[in-house]
Amino acid sequence: MGKTVFERKIYREILEWKENRSDKYALMIKGARRIGKSTIVEEFAKKEFKTYIKIDFASTSKEIKDLFDDTYNLDYFFLQLQQLTRTRLYEKESVIIFDEVQLLPKARQAIKYLVADGRYKYIETGSLISIKKNTKDILIPSEEHKISMYPMDFEEFLWAIGDRISAETIKMLLEKKRPAGNTIHRNLMRNFRLYMLIGGMPQAVETYLEHNNLQVVDEIKRDIVDLYEEDFTKIDNSGLAGDIYDSIPANLSSNASRYVLSRARAGTRSEQARDLLPDMLSSYTVNIAYHANNPGVGMALEKDVDRYKLFTSDVGLFVTLAFRDKNYTENTIYNKLLSDKLEVNLGYIYENVVAQMLVAKGNNLFYYTMGSDKSNHLYEIDFLISKGNKICPIEVKSGNYRGHKSLDVFCDKFSNRIGEKYVVHTKDYKWENGINYIPVYMVPFL
Repeated sequence: MGKTVFERKIYREILEWKENRSDKYALMIKGARRIGKSTIVEEFAKKEFKTYIKIDFASTSKEIKDLFDDTYNLDYFFLQLQQLTRTRLYEKESVIIFDEVQLLPKARQAIKYLVADGRYKYIETGSLISIKKNTKDILIPSEEHKISMYPMDFEEFLWAIGDRISAETIKMLLEKKRPAGNTIHRNLMRNFRLYMLIGGMPQAVETYLEHNNLQVVDEIKRDIVDLYEEDFTKIDNSGLAGDIYDSIPANLSSNASRYVLSRARAGTRSEQARDLLPDMLSSYTVNIAYHANNPGVGMALEKDVDRYKLFTSDVGLFVTLAFRDKNYTENTIYNKLLSDKLEVNLGYIYENVVAQMLVAKGNNLFYYTMGSDKSNHLYEIDFLISKGNKICPIEVKSGNYRGHKSLDVFCDKFSNRIGEKYVVHTKDYKWENGINYIPVYMVPFL
């Protein structure tokens, strides 16, 4: 059976590139491994071009790789490429795909000349694109239009399981600020909890649809986590990057006001992680929220680079990573999530999925902590996003949503900067005292 091709929103972005930018730029799609970059690009090439050639640099022949040793004579280059791939190229009607282009940096460097030649269109896909060893000996082409790809979001997940109605219902309810009602809310929350368990990795979703068995899905996710940890050795052969990734669930569950490096590896200094973080972020396997020292619209200018929280880029992988030390049969988390019996101390899963959904919407993540004048208590706002000239604080609750002292204190302190206020929880929508209490499934549509 062939690989399932799921509908992805990025298709529209690729189409916009073809129609408006492809004469002057190659398209570079960046993202973590196994999120479906190659699949969607090949599907696009089949539908939108007369012919295409896909070169997967992880598996292509030495003869094709050797063509990039000399691209001075492009007539000869294209003649050989067509011969070796048995595919005819048509001027202005064919696209050449460089898949996992980071594995052959000289092919990426050739993009400058290939785009200038103008005969064909070019799409590159890659993970770990910015790793120093993949770029140190080449001139990075300026003729790249870069877009980021993420795991399937909740709406794409709903499409995959055959639900074309729920997302439109959620959008309408959020726009009109209305509750869904008990029956609809219960069904939407069940689908969202299923999304949290499976996540947005296409292979995990495909496995669920094929087997309807979460144990088989969990095995697939463990394979992906193992793959990511192998990739971390390319970033850092000391293993620290892998330890930092493994420790994300433990750090979030501790309710610390920042990522605590000693939980990942005792004795680790902040400057060691500071060198690793850019490469980990460029792998798209993690999301980061920086502490905003002075919360406002320009939070990027006020971030504390040594004070941050880390999240996994996919909530399904987060669940698997959190319980990887146990066999699936011991993982009561699956049944508890599906049956809405998740303990409060496991609510950090909701924090991770909210981070994932906000990033997929194009938000940079920031959070804020402040002390109390009367006690040692620390007040924390989980996420801050900007809309227009205002900031919108978001507090994530998995238990008692009525208690939100942190949000109240924050809004009192920065009252002139505040736009919409949100408490994200598992109950139905309501608006009360200037606060939007939104069910977690509404977050993707904010």
